[in-house]
Amino acid sequence: MKQLLTLSALGLSLVVASAATADKLIVATDTAFVPFEFMQDGEYVGFDIDMWAAIAEDNDWDYELRPMDFSGIIPALQTNQVDVALAGITIREDRAEVIDFSDGYYDSGFTLMVPVDSEIETTDDLAGKRIALRMGTSAADYAQEHFSETELRLLPNIDNAYLELRSGRVDAAMHDTPNVLYYIATAGDGEVKAVGEQMMAHEYGIGFPKGSELVEDVNTSLAAMRNDGRYDEIYEKWFGSRPGE
Repeated sequence: MKQLLTLSALGLSLVVASAATADKLIVATDTAFVPFEFMQDGEYVGFDIDMWAAIAEDNDWDYELRPMDFSGIIPALQTNQVDVALAGITIREDRAEVIDFSDGYYDSGFTLMVPVDSEIETTDDLAGKRIALRMGTSAADYAQEHFSETELRLLPNIDNAYLELRSGRVDAAMHDTPNVLYYIATAGDGEVKAVGEQMMAHEYGIGFPKGSELVEDVNTSLAAMRNDGRYDEIYEKWFGSRPGE
């Protein structure tokens, strides 16, 4: 038994060291979170992707993007299987206990999406209704805490949640505001709309394993990008306006 434990521990240590000793930084990303990171014509694109490219250029870092399901990203950071994570990760106290975050780089929250002919106008109208959410997200946590009279359908990805809404199997869907608004504008076909006020404003941060030496350099680059206008340019490219406009 002792020998098995030793081998198991050795295997874990090799996994933990793998990302940190690689020539390239391994950057986890959830490629189903438009417009922050997604696949288009066989390439990774999005706000986070452009922002990270600028940060890496500032620091002369070589990196490899590694697509992962959102639910596996924080565990991958905890075990050092990846060096960085870009996934619209909400900075939360419970997460900050197990991973490190960069400074916040995007202010967001949650928004309800409903059919255009829906009578739902605010979250007060959700009692007795069905709402689709992506499991493992802050939006799902919020709904579980606040919508006790609503049937929650937790799905593996947000595309499934939106499909449930479009097919009439639920009455509403809820997810991070920029993703909801982007979907309505680019793929909603005029059949869905956003309603109510944004809930629970929060910030996204870039994720790192605990104690990562990359955090300080990333924060320096983020500050420089805000000062020299590069952040505003990337923001406008993906959201159609500059921050605060």
